[in-house]
Amino acid sequence: MQRSTILIVEDDPVLRADTLYMLEEAGMSVVERADADEALGFLLEHSTAVAAVLTDINMPGHSDGVHLAEMISRHWPHIAVVVTSGALRPTRQLPARVHFIAKPWSVEQIINAMEVMVEAA
Repeated sequence: MQRSTILIVEDDPVLRADTLYMLEEAGMSVVERADADEALGFLLEHSTAVAAVLTDINMPGHSDGVHLAEMISRHWPHIAVVVTSGALRPTRQLPARVHFIAKPWSVEQIINAMEVMVEAA
């Protein structure tokens, strides 16, 4: 895995697969996980390879997307984070440097956010 890898965290398998395909078509290296707990486990072993995380807020498991963003900001500040939700804005405060995009988002919004966040990280 290269440092430019994007980690997608989304519990909806169709949306996760579509997002994976979309980012790969844009030339990005992408891995995916179904929830925040799986993503944290992945990051514990591969954080140096991850440039950015795209995560949904509401997911099953012990952690949600906001908690995941908090953990990434605290333990892996080199990783950019983009949080998505069907809500117009998150109901909880997001850490600094975490970007929010409301669903439904466009392909261009996600690609632009990923490119900007990865360059800034």
